[in-house]
Amino acid sequence: MKFDKNYSSKNIKIIVKTNMPKTEIVEYDNSKKALKVNVHAKPDNNEANVEVIKFFSKFLKKKITIKSGTRSREKLLEIK
Repeated sequence: MKFDKNYSSKNIKIIVKTNMPKTEIVEYDNSKKALKVNVHAKPDNNEANVEVIKFFSKFLKKKITIKSGTRSREKLLEIK
């Protein structure tokens, strides 16, 4: 899926699916208004959250934090 790296909003809503073969943006869910993201890491010991932060930081070339949803599949990322 293509995602504009010049995304202008300060927040990105994502839905995470862990323990997948590769970390990637899969599609946009119109009903939930969120990006679906496959993450290679397991959800144990915060590994998936760390991988999400690294992936989006590298992808957008900006600092990313998880604003809400650290213990959930649905997360709100903040772009700084």
